[in-house]
This record gives sequence, structure tokens and C-alpha cells, in this order.
Amino acid sequence: MHTTSFSRRRLLAAGTLTAAMAGGAARAQADYPARPVRLIVPFPAGGATDIFGRLVAQKLTEALGQQFVVENKPGAGGNIGAALAAQSAPDGYTLFMGSPGTHAVNAHLYDKPGYDGIKDFDPISLIVKAPNLLVVHPSFPANTLVEFIEYARKNPGLTYGHTSNGGTKHLAGELLRLKANIDIVPVAYKGSAPMMADVVAGHLKVAFDDLITSLQHVNNKSIRALAITGQSRWPSVPDVPRVSELGGAFADYDVTAWYGLLAPARTPPAIIEKVNAIVVKALQDKTLRDDLYARGVEPIGSSPKQFQDFIAVEYARWGDVIRRAGIKMS
Repeated sequence: MHTTSFSRRRLLAAGTLTAAMAGGAARAQADYPARPVRLIVPFPAGGATDIFGRLVAQKLTEALGQQFVVENKPGAGGNIGAALAAQSAPDGYTLFMGSPGTHAVNAHLYDKPGYDGIKDFDPISLIVKAPNLLVVHPSFPANTLVEFIEYARKNPGLTYGHTSNGGTKHLAGELLRLKANIDIVPVAYKGSAPMMADVVAGHLKVAFDDLITSLQHVNNKSIRALAITGQSRWPSVPDVPRVSELGGAFADYDVTAWYGLLAPARTPPAIIEKVNAIVVKALQDKTLRDDLYARGVEPIGSSPKQFQDFIAVEYARWGDVIRRAGIKMS
């Protein structure tokens, strides 16, 4: 009898403690954020990842009344910032702006990136996607993608410009090379501005570049766009076809840069859901959507599960392309 009573008291006490802990956690999450939150961007200020990181930080600051502060932690293709975020406490006070490099590509390029892009992060929302354009100098003897492929087959060793080894512009060229069975050679530039200057001047005949930095040159006819790398035509250049419109082996061709918000793994689900709801609502604003489209990016705003599934597909797909193309970072 005494033993039974003692056991019952212990169970009641344990239940009370568990309930108190749960209540405390719920209150902490309801009060989130109670202090400033850092949003790690693993690239320098001024780049696309930084731009969209600051946009998200601004919207979260406005909605929650607490500062979300961007911290730029560049290096090693995004690995330094991603590793720092992955090792941070999963309490909602460190968030991370990810990209194809940090979550779908680097694990296949680097022997030791320092983190696991799948296991070490909880996705919150895919923010935007951004296709690239295949562009050529006006003197290039091809007016369509079919003519470009035919020319490349007759002229092996044709060079194309891109702005980052392992980036989506580089991978766009490598995927086209594999699918078209052509011999084209990548040339890395340190940015879109010097690359586009070379294309406009005719020093470089072919390049893959962002819509936002290409459109002005396409519109003034200083370069010619042959194809868009995403799965949709773009409103401002509706006559430029998708690579996938060739059909057959090209039907699943889809190369887009993307930027999304994540947190360290095991961040409380209530915090993930709270942040997700704010981001998704912000991306539904028509003025913001119009502005993003004008910048050459497509606003998304996904659920955490949708973003998780998207990353898994990207990770597997680019791993396969990188292995087949033989791309490796030293």
C-alpha cells in the first residue's frame, strides 16, 4: 500500500513537472522572439543570397517587432556560414539563408564541407527561384537553341562563361553538355558584370547568366538570348523558349538558382511554423511579388515540408549531374 502510494506520488510529480516544462516551452515559443535573431548569409554583402536574406529579415522584423540581423559569413562556397549555422543552438535565434550550393551541390563537390545540408537543417520556406539565360554575342552564328547545339557539335571546344564553379550557371552549361552530347568548355568569371562586358564586346561568345543582369542587354540587342533554363517562360522575354521545349532528353531540363530560409535541426516546430506563416504571407503581397518578378526572380513561399521535399530532389539531381560531369573542387 505504501509502495503503491509512493509510486503514484512519483508519477503525479513527474506528470506535473512534464506539464510545467511543456507549458514553459510553449510560452517561450509563443513569446518568440524575445531577443534579436541572427540570420546567417554564407556569402558577401550585395549578392543575391544577401539581398533576399535582408528582404526576409526586414519582413520578420516588421511582423514580430524584434530585430532580425543579417550576418554575412562568406567563404568556401558557402560552407563556412552553413557549418556555423548547423552548429548553432536550435532555439530559433539563428536562421540561415540557403541556396543550391549550400544544400544541393557542395556535398558533392567538397570532400569535407563541414556540415550535412539535409540532416543538419530544418527547412522553413523556399523564398524565390531564379532561372538563367543562355546568351550569345549578336555575331554568333546561331539564332535558336537547335542551331546552337548543331554549331557546338561541329565546333568542339566552344567556351561558355559562368560566374561560379558549381553554381547554377556552371551546372546549366554542364547539364546542356550532357544532354546534347556536345563539347563545350566552362570559363569562370568573378561576377556577372565582367562576364557580360566580355559578351557585349564579343570577347566571349556564349554565357549563362542571371535574368536580372542579362535582360538590359537583351532588350537593347547588345546580346541575344537563345533559351531560358527554368520550367516557365519569363513575362519580360516571352519569346525566349525554355530549353525543355526541345522535348525528348531535354524535357526535364530545369536549372534555377533558389534561395530559402532554414534553421538548425531540431528547432521547435512551433517556431518553424510561426516564421513560415510570416514569410508566406509576405510573399503573397502583390507589390512585393511585382518587384521580385522585375528583379528576374519568382516568389514562392512554400511550406516546410514542400521545401524539404524540394531540397531532397535538388540534392539527388545535382549529385548525379556532378558525378557524370566529373566536376570536383580541389
